[in-house]
Amino acid sequence: MDAPFVTPTEPSASDAIAALKDEFEFFDDWMDRYEQVIDWGRALPAFPDAWKEPSRKVEGCQSQVWIEPRLENGRLWLAGASDAAIVQGLVAMLLRVYSGRTPQEILATDPGFLTDLDLIGNLSTNRGNGIAALIRRIRAIATAAAAQAA
Repeated sequence: MDAPFVTPTEPSASDAIAALKDEFEFFDDWMDRYEQVIDWGRALPAFPDAWKEPSRKVEGCQSQVWIEPRLENGRLWLAGASDAAIVQGLVAMLLRVYSGRTPQEILATDPGFLTDLDLIGNLSTNRGNGIAALIRRIRAIATAAAAQAA
């Protein structure tokens, strides 16, 4: 799958989570971790401006966040973007874990990894709520894709 959809570098969602954890542990300071998250966001494939419309917008986010799914060959590919740098980075993290996976793997992957990374506790309440809304949207897309495949 090509840009703007994210192609995972790790073979599974659990490997992606482990890689994020390893990369986060490299930094002692939360400001450095935030910079890393922002850098991940900068590296996210460009989301087409034409896709930044209401049907792709994730409700419940303080910032604007858009997501576009595509089911191909039994895998769910995701593209996403935000108008806020830190949120763009959080989108990049989630797409690294979830994009290119089967709907079943997405649904089997506990989103608690964000808490395990001690990320949610270090975000504002509004950003935490927004990320929860994005995870709910990804899981709803995966649920619909799994039902479609059945």
